[in-house]
Amino acid sequence: MAAPCAFPDIYFWVQNLPPITEWKKNSMSLCICSSSSSQPSLNLSIAKYNQSRNDLSFAINADFNLPVCLWTSKPFKLNSKSINLIDEETMSNLLVNFVEDVLQYGSNNKNNNSLLKFPKLGSIPNFKDIFNFSFFTLLFLICIYEAPQDLRSGCLITLKNHLASNCQSRQAIKLLMKLLGSNLEEQWMRSLNLAITNWIIEQQTTHRSLKTPSPLFSYALSTFGLWKIHLYCPVIAMDVENSSNPSVDERLQFSLTYNQLEGVIQFNYKVVIQERWVDVIVNTDNIRCDIIRLVSEALMNERGAGAAEKHFPSRISLQLTPTLQTNVLSLSVSKSSENPTREIGLEKTIEAGFDPPNSYFGLKVSAGETMTISLKPWKFEESVNGYSANLNWFLHDSMNGREVFSSKPSKISLINPKAWFKDRYSSAYRPFTRQGGVVFAGDEYGERVCWKVDKSAIGRTMEWEIRGWIWLTYWPNKYKTFYSETRRLEFREIVHLNIA
Repeated sequence: MAAPCAFPDIYFWVQNLPPITEWKKNSMSLCICSSSSSQPSLNLSIAKYNQSRNDLSFAINADFNLPVCLWTSKPFKLNSKSINLIDEETMSNLLVNFVEDVLQYGSNNKNNNSLLKFPKLGSIPNFKDIFNFSFFTLLFLICIYEAPQDLRSGCLITLKNHLASNCQSRQAIKLLMKLLGSNLEEQWMRSLNLAITNWIIEQQTTHRSLKTPSPLFSYALSTFGLWKIHLYCPVIAMDVENSSNPSVDERLQFSLTYNQLEGVIQFNYKVVIQERWVDVIVNTDNIRCDIIRLVSEALMNERGAGAAEKHFPSRISLQLTPTLQTNVLSLSVSKSSENPTREIGLEKTIEAGFDPPNSYFGLKVSAGETMTISLKPWKFEESVNGYSANLNWFLHDSMNGREVFSSKPSKISLINPKAWFKDRYSSAYRPFTRQGGVVFAGDEYGERVCWKVDKSAIGRTMEWEIRGWIWLTYWPNKYKTFYSETRRLEFREIVHLNIA
């Protein structure tokens, strides 16, 4: 286990490096992480590049008797006019270097760096926190893929706790994601979650348990009448709710493992001041959940059961709650989905006949009953618990009407090539997008939720908690297997609105 440590302020150290003329060696080093006092450590060093006095580069080294280089930055030139050894432009270039190298660890991120552009350093708020967070994220990936075994376990756990629990890190990731933009944000999270997936697999092979804390991979924005939550989670890190008895074979396990859940939850809100109270109205804008592979399609087909064998969303549950309820007067919700159409038909036939003398009168009666159900695959329900509004989307089995997330397919349906869940990403009647996710828009699922609030709240900022649970289910698509399972992710975010 790692010894408790507070990570150094990398930004501060870089900004306060002495001039080269004051160096006693050709490099300067800083200890970043040590698994114990008797074990090697990870060091960040800056050195002259090819012995040039004007070109420098950074490196991360494992400090054994002889240092082992795990990562090297791009070289950069000194600015003779700068007061500090490392000027603002170089600091900005270093940040870009960190981000580019994080993206390079993804399987499909090789050609996306042309999209990477940052505003000028002076216009970026909290640049120091963003710089440090980016560096430690890169260090986390380097530890997973490059670090020697003596360093890996202790430093990785320490780094994970620092990135997940540190308040500055939580704020820094929001700022960094805003700088990157949504497209590069997705690439960043796929790189990170591919590494975490590999790390969890490694832990499982040594019979160690490792839970990925969801706060590291979700964040919320409250702005311009919009609540927006982004969330990312490797499928392997989600809790298993239920699974079938047969063990999963190696190829199918590979396909099911190397995916991540990507979700975006958007609500529109508005404040309407009435004569005696204030209405806080929240509408569903967009709920999107996708299951995205973390490795290339070629590798998925080579080592796995194919890219089409993956989980699908089977239930989404959201709960919206004002955290301070002193001023709340009431809560109203709109209607849920209509109940499915149910048609019952009854057919009866009577057959009668006379037999020869000395025999009995024969009468045969047969009755048949048929029933058909017209059912949308997704059903939406709204309910109220105190002042909490509950929004639920359920996927139903179109053959028997049962909720998918809490049931298992019958063996007969598993071998039926025409079952609804077979060929589920290309069928014309599929309940998912071709990519395998779902999109719920407010015009089809749910109209609004409305809290009546006392007028004494005007001028204040109110806080809402959004809790969510997402279930992912696997039933075989084209692969011949009786295996099935359902996993669940839980998240919690805080959003705000001004009563004005």
